[in-house]
Amino acid sequence: MKLSSQTKYYITESICLLYILLFIYASASKFMDFQHFRIQLGQSPLLSAFADQLAVVVPSSEIIICILLIIPKFKPAGLFAAYGLMLMFTAYIIIILNYTSFVPCSCGGVLEKLGWKEHLIFNLFFIVLSIIALMLHIKSGDRKKNLPQTILVKMLFPAISISSISLVIILFLLSENIVHYHNKMTRRFPHSPIRQTAILDLKVNSFYFAGVDSKAVYLGNTTAPLMATTLNRNLVKTKVKMIDLNRKDLPFRGVRVTVQNPYFFVTDGTVPCVFKGKTSDWKAELVLQKGEYFGSVLPIDSSVLAVATYSKINGDKILGVIELGKKEKTVLNPDMLQKQFDGVFDTDGHLLYSAGMQKIIYLYAYRNQFTIADRELNIKARGSTIDTIKHAKLSVSKDAKHMQRQLSRPPLFVNKSSAVFKNLLFVNSAVPGRFEDDRMWKRTSIIDVYDLNQKSYLLSFTINNLGDKKLKSFTVCNDQFYALIGNHIIAYKMDVQITSKYK
Repeated sequence: MKLSSQTKYYITESICLLYILLFIYASASKFMDFQHFRIQLGQSPLLSAFADQLAVVVPSSEIIICILLIIPKFKPAGLFAAYGLMLMFTAYIIIILNYTSFVPCSCGGVLEKLGWKEHLIFNLFFIVLSIIALMLHIKSGDRKKNLPQTILVKMLFPAISISSISLVIILFLLSENIVHYHNKMTRRFPHSPIRQTAILDLKVNSFYFAGVDSKAVYLGNTTAPLMATTLNRNLVKTKVKMIDLNRKDLPFRGVRVTVQNPYFFVTDGTVPCVFKGKTSDWKAELVLQKGEYFGSVLPIDSSVLAVATYSKINGDKILGVIELGKKEKTVLNPDMLQKQFDGVFDTDGHLLYSAGMQKIIYLYAYRNQFTIADRELNIKARGSTIDTIKHAKLSVSKDAKHMQRQLSRPPLFVNKSSAVFKNLLFVNSAVPGRFEDDRMWKRTSIIDVYDLNQKSYLLSFTINNLGDKKLKSFTVCNDQFYALIGNHIIAYKMDVQITSKYK
């Protein structure tokens, strides 16, 4: 059916009016709640690195397109711009649904009302409308006069299509590189990567994680140093045992229980001493009572311990490996920890071991750095977390009378607690990032996840407070995430957004 010029005109104007209404509503909603829109862009796995710029560019472009569509002379330019912008939105959604590590919440304007797939259909509908409007606008005039414009339109369609799609792909690739390797505190929060599966009231808050495996969680207790509690995956108590030491006459001051089933260790770096036993009977024998005093200790296997100790020469903290048994020896590596100004407080951190990687990991507490070494403390790599604090912000005073160094004011934590499983490092960060709501930080704790093989950031998720209590510590095994919050232990199950990253 051949349409009259007047009909073509009215159809074109109607389509332009629809676009004007759409873009006015979309841009107004973004500017009216600009901070919210910027935060949601910051959570996008595709555009997070450019959230600041795009939060202004996108609604501004929508307003400019509306102006072009209102002015008759610039109507074709406005329709082409609308077509290109809608095509970019469509390419964005296709990439989000098929090529990103997670699908974020919708962001801004109409997207708030529609799901991603529904909005994809919505976008395609408006793309078709823009094509129809352009063709009718060109054909509404004199055929011979509009012939050059028709040829131009046929050339512009593929050019704009390729440019729009290519621009989105380039932004995606650049953003992936920036967020993974050059992140400036832009976190990614996928939708529900973990879910709570069990909770247990321990009645007191003096428990700590002594160990974990695929079947059980082992807890120590600071107020009952020789008590070991075993829970199953559903947090049902299966055993509460008192550890029997073959020597009880030592001057214990800082007893710590560590379980690496079927073995467990009782250590006290102030003696120093190490007891070893089996979880089958919870009886332990003294296997080490000499050598270096140590702070934290971490079993690597049944006969090797990694420890944080102090240099006899200058008092600086250094890492060592103690081999138990007949060939007892201690290997120290003063180069493992990087001193900034103090050598003690500035090198405080978390000593971790990945059995899957066969690597020792040391994560600093007051700066954004970690070191990876093999079992003999040969340094294999150094990396950084996404927090931007490279130098520990500490105020250290020397007490000459008592020959001590002390913190003169509370330190600024960067990494509060951590855990490692296979190649993934889990960090409870203390530093808020960009595009993050203050209210979220008050009611949750943030866990950042890193791939140690690539030394890159993957994603983040939140652990809700329990009442007014925040996350104290946590541990990870396979798809299980266990958290101590106040008097409670809580079990969570992590989904494939996280577990698929294990290598």
